[in-house]
Amino acid sequence: MTGPAPRRVVGEIPAYVPGARPSSAPAHKLSSNENPYPPLDGVREAVARAAADVNRYPDMFAAPVVEAVAARHGLTPAWVVAGCGSVAVLGHVLEAFCDAGDEVVHAWRSFEAYPIAIALQGAVGVPVPVDDAGRHDLPAMAAAVGPRTRVVLVCTPNNPTGPAVHAGELERFLDAVPRDVLVVLDEAYVEFVRDPDAARGLDVLRERENVVVLRTFSKAYGLAGLRVGYALAHPDVAAAVRTAATPFGVNHLAQVAALASLEAEEALLARVEAVVGERRRVLDGLRAQGWPVPDTEANFVWLPTGRRTVDLAADAAAHGVLVRPFAGEGIRVSIGSPEANDRVLELAATWR
Repeated sequence: MTGPAPRRVVGEIPAYVPGARPSSAPAHKLSSNENPYPPLDGVREAVARAAADVNRYPDMFAAPVVEAVAARHGLTPAWVVAGCGSVAVLGHVLEAFCDAGDEVVHAWRSFEAYPIAIALQGAVGVPVPVDDAGRHDLPAMAAAVGPRTRVVLVCTPNNPTGPAVHAGELERFLDAVPRDVLVVLDEAYVEFVRDPDAARGLDVLRERENVVVLRTFSKAYGLAGLRVGYALAHPDVAAAVRTAATPFGVNHLAQVAALASLEAEEALLARVEAVVGERRRVLDGLRAQGWPVPDTEANFVWLPTGRRTVDLAADAAAHGVLVRPFAGEGIRVSIGSPEANDRVLELAATWR
């Protein structure tokens, strides 16, 4: 380049790979962990009405959403920070607490945005392999915490493998982590969790000042196209994250949709229950075929396809099913409509 050169890290970070989108041919899109149901009629109507006001800036800190979320969780608004999806909020957390060269411990494979967000902040990622069951190895992650560690990321349920961290192991992990290290519990899929032993961030948030819980409206609430996420944290921590947040980061239509979705929560969670039922059916079907599928508490399943991954994903696409391959490791398949899930089981059977 003869003009301005970007930072070196920009050329070194791994590219985020989005889920494949349908081309001209119809296909079941199971590549992005989206809710297979469209927004409720009441949510769509609220967004349509709000469209008349898009010439105005939204509330800068999404205060109406923050207040509603705080009330839902039994907190005050000082504990809540909203942002343009939980990924953006995570970026603000790292901006607020990491200087260049600081370390961020995280499981791997886990959410692929983690290494990108860490590197862009100038921090150093310390990946710790998940175990053979796709679970976080929390003792190994605790052992990886060193003098430069500022943040630890725990994705529960883990994306893309599916298992959730259990409450007892999380408590032991938090006891082992220094109090000046921030532990971020990424709970993007928490509404789909049915394991009675699974950890819940709200159970530890109030007692531990170094815990941050990330949540999103993208998955269970079906607002992936509008990008609304939030962090729950002790007020001092939340204030720092809020300072780093992008002004007007949550657009007006997104705020309106989030509020309408909270008001329609009973109907939305009934849809979540339907997804959980389909998840159980797909998981049982795959295991009956002989697939060693990890336990999943999210809205997806993980197929450990190893060296065949890219070829099998291409075969799925050729048969009208879009999945998310992780080359050399496995395929993540989102839970879709019953018809889409039937096609997944049919394809998986041929792959065996």
